[in-house]
Amino acid sequence: MAGKVWFVGAGPGDPDLITVKGRDLITRADAILYAGSLVSKAATRWAPAGCEVLDSKGMALEEIVTWLIENANSHKTVIRLQTGDPGLYGALIEMVQPLDANHIEVGVVPGVPSAMASAATALESLTLPEITQTVILTRVEGRTPMPPGESLAELAQHHTTLCLFLSITLLQKVESELLAAGWQEDSPIVVVHKASWPDEEKVVRGTLADIRDKCRLEKINSQAMIIVSPTLGARHWPTLKKSKLYDASFSHRFRRGVTLEPTS
Repeated sequence: MAGKVWFVGAGPGDPDLITVKGRDLITRADAILYAGSLVSKAATRWAPAGCEVLDSKGMALEEIVTWLIENANSHKTVIRLQTGDPGLYGALIEMVQPLDANHIEVGVVPGVPSAMASAATALESLTLPEITQTVILTRVEGRTPMPPGESLAELAQHHTTLCLFLSITLLQKVESELLAAGWQEDSPIVVVHKASWPDEEKVVRGTLADIRDKCRLEKINSQAMIIVSPTLGARHWPTLKKSKLYDASFSHRFRRGVTLEPTS
C-alpha cells in the first residue's frame, strides 16, 4: 500500500516556529521534499538518519508531484515542507489532485503565515477596537491575474488592514492603487523582510510616499511582507480604545462585570 504524503507548513523562516506536530512528523519521515527557495534547510534538522531530504527549488510542478508519488509508493511517511501555511499561496490543490488520482492519502499540517510573523517582528497589531476589525490577505496583480473585484484598488477601499504577499517588486503599483482607493501619501506602511529568519530579518517603516526609496536603500526585493493599516504605530499612541473583553464593567460567561467608583 502507498504511504501518506503530508503537506507541512514550515512557518515563516525560524525553524523553531514550525508546529510541534510538524516537527514530530519530520522525526519519523522517510522522505522530505522542502521548498529551499523559501524554507531554511534547518527546518529538516529533526529528520532521522536514512531519511531522504531533497531541495525542490529547481523543480517544476510536474517534477515535484512525480517525486511525491514515487516516494509515497515506496515509503510510509513523505513530507512536502512548504513555507508559511500550505493553504496560503502554496499550490496545495495543484499537488493534491494528482495524489488523489493515484489513491495516495494526504494530510495537511498548518503553519504560521508570514503575515502573522511580520506583525510580530514589527510589534504591530493587525486589528484594534473601533479602528479596524478586518484583515485582508492579498497580493498585487503581476504575472498572475487577479479575479474580478479583487484588484488592490478595490480591496483597499475598505481601509482595513492589508497584508500584501508576493508584491515587494511592485511597490509603485501598490502606491498608485492605494492612492486611487483614497489612502493618503502619508499613510504608514511597514515592510518586513524575512520575518523571523535569525540574523536576516529587516523592518522598514515609512509612508506610501517614501517606502519605495527606503526599501531600495535596504536592497529589499524579495521575501517581504507589506503591511498597510490604520493600526500601524498604535504602540505609541497616547490613547487607545480598549477591548471590551477585559473591561472590568463588561460581563461575560467567565466573569461578572463590576461598576468601578470614580476616584476623586
